[in-house]
Amino acid sequence: MTLKGKLIAGLATLALTAGMAHAEGVKVGMITTLSGGGAGLGIDVRDGFQLALKMAGTSDVELIVEDDQQKPDIAVQIADKMIQSDQVDVLTGIIWSNLAMAVVPAAVAQGKFYLSPNAGPSALAGAGCDKNYFNVAWQNDNLHEAAGAYANSAGYANSFMLAPNYPAGTDAIAGYKRFYEGAAAGEVYTQLGQTDYAAEIAQIRNSGADSVFFFLPGGMGIAFMKQYAESGVDIPLVGPAFSFDQNILQAVGDAALGVKNTSQWNKDIDNPANAAFVEAYQAEYGRLPSLYSSQGYDTANLLLSAIAKADVKDADAFRAALEAADFASVRGDFAFGPNHHPIQDIYVREVVKEGEVYTNKIIGTALEDRGDAYAADCKM
Repeated sequence: MTLKGKLIAGLATLALTAGMAHAEGVKVGMITTLSGGGAGLGIDVRDGFQLALKMAGTSDVELIVEDDQQKPDIAVQIADKMIQSDQVDVLTGIIWSNLAMAVVPAAVAQGKFYLSPNAGPSALAGAGCDKNYFNVAWQNDNLHEAAGAYANSAGYANSFMLAPNYPAGTDAIAGYKRFYEGAAAGEVYTQLGQTDYAAEIAQIRNSGADSVFFFLPGGMGIAFMKQYAESGVDIPLVGPAFSFDQNILQAVGDAALGVKNTSQWNKDIDNPANAAFVEAYQAEYGRLPSLYSSQGYDTANLLLSAIAKADVKDADAFRAALEAADFASVRGDFAFGPNHHPIQDIYVREVVKEGEVYTNKIIGTALEDRGDAYAADCKM
């Protein structure tokens, strides 16, 4: 067995021992996007979460997974069913902030725990926070704040800003502008799910911008990047990891090479938990993990760490166990702030090609021990 293999086995044994602490177990409802243009994000969250459970070898987590089809009304219907009929203890999985806003407030009001592996809308970080809501990924603004900090260091002074018109999109531009010190050559909100960006690219071409900040996750980012490359516009791009993540890069190809983007995770973060995760994920699924995979994996391991300490039926004890965040995150240092959102480093990555695979490498740190801008407004 290789050193990494022994490490994986050791982590699995540790997690199994933890999982055995409460034989009654936990029923988890995962509502995520498994079809349509955003399916890749939900699939990766699901796969990362399931990998952590498999490595733990625990039978103490019963996982129910359903496809929200990226539709708020469907997500609400699934949540109601999971809470009332399936009687889940914990909900997780939602990718999109508009779906999170439709589901989370009602779920936590009914005493359920929600662990977010992705969406982190500002409304749930500030005045709308809740003692049973935990975000294991980031607050929506965070990666965009880091992009703004990077833009300053790169000397950009006239950015064109582009994002979809939904909560995560408005949080994105707000986050970028919170740290970016330059002027705005333009600020445009597109339709959610848009695939034709000819008009926006024409605006960028004529804007006089020295840089373009954009947040377009999933299929939106693939469409924009391809069309941008074909347009011949050569203004440098800056963005969060969502538009330059592992699966997106394979679809975009050479057009993404050299682009700088920001992320709280990458496959080359040097710690034992991350090395074990990357190796195990490739062995299980035959592909490199994405940012979303890592977030699903960390979410499951946070859950397992809480199960090891407390019974989910004892809400106060279980909440305290979650707050402790006593697990080995693939990101390295990880802690929750007072509003149950992460405090963590956010890195600058560059898109590169390794053999035939497009991927990212870390080239610097944009923000250290970053919490979020809304924690002071959270009164639990």
